Amino acid sequence: MMKRKLKFCLTVICLFLPGVFIANSQMLVESVVAIIGNEVVYLSDLENTVSDARRNGNKMPVDELTCRILQQMLVSKLFMDQSRIDSITVTDDAVEGDLNMRMNDAIRTAGSEEALVAYFKKSLPEIRRDIKKTLIEQQVVGDVQSKISKDITITPVALKKYYNSLPKDSLPVIPAKYQISIIQSDPPDNEDNKAEARQKLLDIRSQILAGKSFNVLAIMYSEDPESAKNGGEIGFRVRGELEKPYADAAFSLTKNIVSKIVESKYGFHIIQLIDRKGDMVNTRHILIRPKVKPVQAAKAMARLDSIANLIRKDSIKFEVAAVRFSTHKDSRINGGKLVSPNPSSRIKWFTLEELNPEMYVKIREMKVGEISDPFKTSDESNNEVFRIVKLDNVLPAHSANLKDDYQSLYDDALVKERANVFDKWVKNKISITYIKISEEFKSCEFLQKGWLK
Repeated sequence: MMKRKLKFCLTVICLFLPGVFIANSQMLVESVVAIIGNEVVYLSDLENTVSDARRNGNKMPVDELTCRILQQMLVSKLFMDQSRIDSITVTDDAVEGDLNMRMNDAIRTAGSEEALVAYFKKSLPEIRRDIKKTLIEQQVVGDVQSKISKDITITPVALKKYYNSLPKDSLPVIPAKYQISIIQSDPPDNEDNKAEARQKLLDIRSQILAGKSFNVLAIMYSEDPESAKNGGEIGFRVRGELEKPYADAAFSLTKNIVSKIVESKYGFHIIQLIDRKGDMVNTRHILIRPKVKPVQAAKAMARLDSIANLIRKDSIKFEVAAVRFSTHKDSRINGGKLVSPNPSSRIKWFTLEELNPEMYVKIREMKVGEISDPFKTSDESNNEVFRIVKLDNVLPAHSANLKDDYQSLYDDALVKERANVFDKWVKNKISITYIKISEEFKSCEFLQKGWLK
């Protein structure tokens, strides 16, 4: 997983690295591959991207790979040229947040700043400059494409035509989906567990104040696995990306100072400010979660077992029991109906793969209307909780159809229509744009489709 992430991260960073030569729009100079309107593709850009693709395991013959990457670059430059005509610009500030996160991700993935510098054979400021250029170009291209495709919609008639055009033996297979209701019980007497977690974190904080390394103690003790691997560092974040208690503490710190204990929905933290840039902070933290004792788990399970038995005997409806007894705030207001925590979707259908492992194991063996026995699991904040689950409905795996999968088919048709519109736009843009290609690359087959003039 880490190797795949490294390959993706470094490939994105290498894309469109800036060259060092300047060319006007009417002539080619050494190290320039192409001029597209007022845009230039440099030989160094192309060679760097091809080399990176080869290092990352692309087995395509080098000539074919070079032509494919060149085509992608030329199309991107068409959109960039259009952005000048449409006065579409993206400021440095607009990509600053993403830039900081990309830099941090790249350093963590490479292993260190030194490893990243060695990989690219460039200084950190040069790498940062190149990433910024790439991010700005990607944003500009996206803005131009959004303008081109803003009025594209798929009517019901067009969607039906699209669906009927799909070969029946190649229709996408929609995995089985499930509607689920839950009743959750948090551990009883959890305040005692919280007090113990706070005390453990106080002891760790005392060691840091006495001179021990925050990084080392984070690796040893933090219960946030991802950041613990990096000595507790989470990278630059804007306030909105952090839990409010964490953000309030982080933004009030001065460099290298360790916070007092901060409680969030994830547990208890101590935080150290590494750096601050404008509205972003880079921090490291140590997280300790309250631990549930066996006797507390037994009490929670027994309580849920009693509730489940009452429901099975029709002494109380599941929906009523959820409102009365469940501690899961997001579902209890819906009578226990589990919905996506994403406020933009709020979907009620889930594939098994979208559920955590304990929920997965329970649901896959259940029948519609059945209520599970109590079981231990984790909530959305990865805290230990206890639940019973009711399987409300199942939509079996099936080939896509308009009745059950309208939105999925609509999205597919919209993607295809946008691609068609972009293809037509590119062909027209090629015909009206000044284009000059270096003789060295005119053997690329795709150039025969209007690029050569």
